[in-house]
Amino acid sequence: MTTTHRVTVVTTYLELPDRTAFRPWFTTDPNVTVIESRVPFPAFYRFLYRAVGETYHWTMRLDWSDEQVLAYLSRPSVTLLVLSVQGTPAGYIELNAESEEPDVEIAYFGLAPMFHGRGLGKHLLSTGVQRAFDDGARRVWVHTCTLDGPYALVNYQARGFRPYKTTTETVVLPG
Repeated sequence: MTTTHRVTVVTTYLELPDRTAFRPWFTTDPNVTVIESRVPFPAFYRFLYRAVGETYHWTMRLDWSDEQVLAYLSRPSVTLLVLSVQGTPAGYIELNAESEEPDVEIAYFGLAPMFHGRGLGKHLLSTGVQRAFDDGARRVWVHTCTLDGPYALVNYQARGFRPYKTTTETVVLPG
């Protein structure tokens, strides 16, 4: 029997209204790389999505078919940047220039749990934001919620993001 429970989730929407508000942080570790994944590969995308999001109840894209993943990742408005540590995929940031609000959304962002606590999230976020601005974004926005990692909101704000909206909802989670 599968058990579920209800939790109240607060979602905070944040924005970098322009490049001047951006406060990047980059690592100098030569074992850390961020490379754009340019070939739509559904199995690899699902691997990243699960590795990063399983802990945080990311489920929305798990039921997408290969065709849906291919169609989404093939859009010129979507950029997938993968962070690796010594050649091992450790996290990713997904940018979407055609989302529900103007300019560029950080659609998904995070690290696999075994890579937490090393400052890699600051580096990956900074790399993604820099890429968005380099590609012509006037504004970069993101939303994070109380189900996300405990340092997500702190990291966004340390990079210069400012909250502009919050929402609250009750969700049903397994177990």
